[in-house]
Amino acid sequence: MASRTLQSGGNVRQLALIPEIFPDLVADFDGDHGEIFTRKWVVELILDLVGYTSDKDLGELIAVEPACGTGAFLGPLVERLSASCRRHGRSITDARHALRGYDLIPRNIEKARVAITEVLKKDGWTDEEISNITSAWLHVGDYLLMLHDDRSVDFVVGNPPYIRLEDVPDARMHAYRETCRTMTGRSDIYVGFYEVALASLRENGRLGFICADRWMRNQYGRLLRGLITGRYDVEAIITMHDVNAFEEQVSAYPAISILHRGHQGAVVVADTTRRFGAQDASEVLDYVRSGHSEILANDRYEIARLPHWFEGDESWPAGNPKQLAMIEQLSDKFPTLENVETGTRVGIGVATGADGVFVTKTPPDLEEGRLLPLAMVRDLATGRLEWSGHYLVNPWNEDGTLIRLKDYPRLEKYFDSNRPQLTSRHIAERLPISWYRTIDKVDSTLTGRPKLLIPDMRLTIHPVLDEGKTYPHHNLYYVVSETWDLRVLGGLLLSRVAQAFIEAYAVKMRGGTLRFQAQYLRRIRVPRLSDLSEQDCHELGDAFDRRDVEAATRVALHLYGLEELAK
Repeated sequence: MASRTLQSGGNVRQLALIPEIFPDLVADFDGDHGEIFTRKWVVELILDLVGYTSDKDLGELIAVEPACGTGAFLGPLVERLSASCRRHGRSITDARHALRGYDLIPRNIEKARVAITEVLKKDGWTDEEISNITSAWLHVGDYLLMLHDDRSVDFVVGNPPYIRLEDVPDARMHAYRETCRTMTGRSDIYVGFYEVALASLRENGRLGFICADRWMRNQYGRLLRGLITGRYDVEAIITMHDVNAFEEQVSAYPAISILHRGHQGAVVVADTTRRFGAQDASEVLDYVRSGHSEILANDRYEIARLPHWFEGDESWPAGNPKQLAMIEQLSDKFPTLENVETGTRVGIGVATGADGVFVTKTPPDLEEGRLLPLAMVRDLATGRLEWSGHYLVNPWNEDGTLIRLKDYPRLEKYFDSNRPQLTSRHIAERLPISWYRTIDKVDSTLTGRPKLLIPDMRLTIHPVLDEGKTYPHHNLYYVVSETWDLRVLGGLLLSRVAQAFIEAYAVKMRGGTLRFQAQYLRRIRVPRLSDLSEQDCHELGDAFDRRDVEAATRVALHLYGLEELAK
């Protein structure tokens, strides 16, 4: 597969279309192309945020709209470019290389041509000038499969299409995967638009997209997040889930992201309500330009400026700006819950792949040590561990190796009687010699170890102490520590501060249910144990025993230096 990029340093040029090189990739223009058209006031806000303004000599700069549709972005771009040419004494034809609009669908390009022709006529340019310039600006083609000069563009703006990668014809899907390394798994193709657009930016170039924000938090956005935090500057994130931002009603959960090729600095974050509109957009723009850092909030939006953005490829936190500011502040000051220094570790209970065989309340006649008391989610309902009598049939040795069945004839007989159910599992098909294993290894020493157990799916975090009686089932997570008193740590995890971390990072399900998975629990920040006084420990432990969230939160706010939030 030919490379998408060409390192030659000039203006962005249409060098080749991969379908012209590989005829099997000729576009099929029928079907859903993920087109969602953006309202003009939203477009104007994005152009202002990236700095595409007519006071600049825009004829000397290069702007790209990678999926222009019928011209929702191109119209305002051309208005500003034309005004800039007038202001700086240029002919519009001087701006021949200043704008590029691409679209896969020829009829969209024709409609976009009509729209920008009208703009240029209103501004007094001649028919000859208009014909000359629009033919240079507009191109039918797949932006993701075109060859572009990297680091040559000043602005990339738009609303990239929303299409699941598996819904793209196979030839094109494979081409996308080979061209865009960030487009992995069940990716949406807008991920590729981010990657290609970012690669095209020159130093201090800016990208402004309005797009579904799933990539900021889910697995298929991981490589894109890592690319951005490693090489680019997140300047602004404006969440617009309930805003009427598009010409049609869609459930896209959009956000505006403003990204910059440069070093990471302060970041403006804003969260909007359905009341947010054009007048509020100008206020948000004023805030961005002002450099203010105080948090502003009303019934239309909340906005704040964070000192920097979050590092790495892990999911970016969600929430209102006040919560994000708190998460960033605590992330800068405190260590994570999982910590080598304190020997604190987060893990998940056992997945068997055949609970009907491995989990039982009527234990079969087995050799000693082959049954472990198993904690289930329902055992934690009261905030105390109340064991329901379930056992785990354990095929593992304490050293992590699988037992030899011939050494345990009664267990071997039991597994043989359930062989069809066990061998039909994927794990048994993949490892046929280990057909009687559970999916996860079992560390039987965990049974007798004190631990906090946390159910996976709940509205609020629910740590419960197991003093060393059971092994956790797969929908329970556990926390063990070499140094923490688990009642004290449990008090911290019971607090609303710990809840805020989970709400920021975790997947939220229907009805507001959260997933308290290990990757989210590990990102909770906790005070250093040496900073807790004897009184702090007593109050946290007492709050944990009484399941008193408010008392635990009061102590936590003090320890995190967040007392002002309690006012």
